[in-house]
Amino acid sequence: MESQWGESGSVGVDGTRLEELAPEPLLTRDYETRPSLVYERLRQRHGPVAPVDLLGVPAWLVLGYREALQVLQDDDGWPKGLENWRARSAGEVPADWPLGPSLEVNHVLIQGGPGYGTLRTAWDAALKPFQEPGHPQAKRLKAAVTAYADELITLVGQGGGTGVADLSAQFSRPLPLMVASHLLGFPGSQGDDALMDMWRVLDAGPDAEPALERLLATLAELAAVKLKEPGDDFPSNLLAAHPDLSLDELARELFMLLGMTSDHVGILMSNTVVEVISGDGDGGVRASLSVGMIRETMNRVVMRKPPLVNFVPRFAAQDTALGNYTIRAGDPVWVSSAAAHADPLFADHVAASSTISTRAHLSWGAGRRQCPARELASTVAAVGVGRLFERFSHLDLALPADQLPWRSSPFMRGLRSLPVRYELAPMPRQRAGRPPTSASAPESAEPDAESVLPAPAARQRSSLWRYLTGLIRTGR
Repeated sequence: MESQWGESGSVGVDGTRLEELAPEPLLTRDYETRPSLVYERLRQRHGPVAPVDLLGVPAWLVLGYREALQVLQDDDGWPKGLENWRARSAGEVPADWPLGPSLEVNHVLIQGGPGYGTLRTAWDAALKPFQEPGHPQAKRLKAAVTAYADELITLVGQGGGTGVADLSAQFSRPLPLMVASHLLGFPGSQGDDALMDMWRVLDAGPDAEPALERLLATLAELAAVKLKEPGDDFPSNLLAAHPDLSLDELARELFMLLGMTSDHVGILMSNTVVEVISGDGDGGVRASLSVGMIRETMNRVVMRKPPLVNFVPRFAAQDTALGNYTIRAGDPVWVSSAAAHADPLFADHVAASSTISTRAHLSWGAGRRQCPARELASTVAAVGVGRLFERFSHLDLALPADQLPWRSSPFMRGLRSLPVRYELAPMPRQRAGRPPTSASAPESAEPDAESVLPAPAARQRSSLWRYLTGLIRTGR
């Protein structure tokens, strides 16, 4: 369908109010299966900004790369914070709107207003030790990712040296949650029940609401422990950087960390595996991996198939022209990174065959509110993918790439499952002994991967481990 505006939108800016445009539903079956076609249809009809219906609530969806940058880089003109939402303040957003609970937790990703700057500074300080490669906490984190990845791969291999596995359910989903438990400083495997509840929340099934209540209560208990006995972990770092946080506020931020390091990282790993083992016609991806360019491959993946397809909403501070419309003060605006990456203004300048990809993508956001954990997430994903291709001598998709099942939500898009045929490589001989634990041990010593794992007896009592073992027994 040809755009009524023409390529330049020269007809002028439409001042029709959002509520009067009868926007079409975004989250349809078409969006579930082929969101790129939905974005393109909206672009052809409306230009770079389109009115859409989000489960009964009208909103603006930003499809254009230039317009996306304009919104993401201007916190004053397009602030976050639900208090800026005119329709919500007027009571026009249904109380049972399905997206309401996820937007009302009011953590660092959602929050606007004067308190955000202090909170974001604290987040940056709390994450810094985990994101600086030479820091002891970063080294221990990398060792934890390696240890948990090896543990999961060994569990997959209990089904035999060769076989079929679902790498999403058995690797990409559990690994980030296990790493999150390490970051949060849960003792032993005590956080596994919380991790299982996080899965239930992410899956948004019938037990999601009670799971969220249990999860927030567990995180509040953990926050109370860290307040009394600080450790070498993210909650303790955050409290040190922002001692005025209440236990309830800290619990919300810990919930945000769980979400940030779980679904997003898991999807990124699965998508990267598909990119590598399906190839790209000329062997470029496999060649880049063979010379250790896993991160470059991941960068290509987040450009082509970003896990976070739509950012949480911002709101127009005043009536503002954007694309071919006037966005009224208080209107919700959702920036779509996936649609912006498909904008010809961006996509036509990306060389599809190059193994070196642009850093101009929007997968981690842009401007001052760019994702604070982007380096952390990239590290976890890169180490996890690296261990897969070191431990498996052969991996192949068990389905054609175009038949893999996808799941879409208002925010994320990832694989429902990743069935592969595998062949394990011979297990390398384990290093003898553990790292020195005395006070005289040099800080630069690399932590041994085994030292981060819970005791075997604790692992056997773990609800997460029982679940994963069940997948092996049932042949999933």
